[in-house]
Amino acid sequence: MTQRIGRFRRKTRSKMRKNPANKGKFSIKNYLAEFKEGDRVVLKAEPAIQKGMYFPRFHGREGIVVGKQGSCYEIKIKDIKKEKLLIVHPVHLKRV
Repeated sequence: MTQRIGRFRRKTRSKMRKNPANKGKFSIKNYLAEFKEGDRVVLKAEPAIQKGMYFPRFHGREGIVVGKQGSCYEIKIKDIKKEKLLIVHPVHLKRV
């Protein structure tokens, strides 16, 4: 059996980074954002908050809100040919 190399945020130095002036800060409005089923959203990670963050491979993808699970939302995206369901915190979502 082979060993997995690296962790969740491996090779994301530029993808998951904010400029130094805004480092650690985030908007409460985005944190408490509400979405309805059928809303189109873009996955844009907020690096200051790791809770409810999706896998970095899906960064920048567009999806549809399918439902809610706790404080997070279920987002359906298309990854090549497959439909995938991600559970993402609203701070990592932007309306289209």
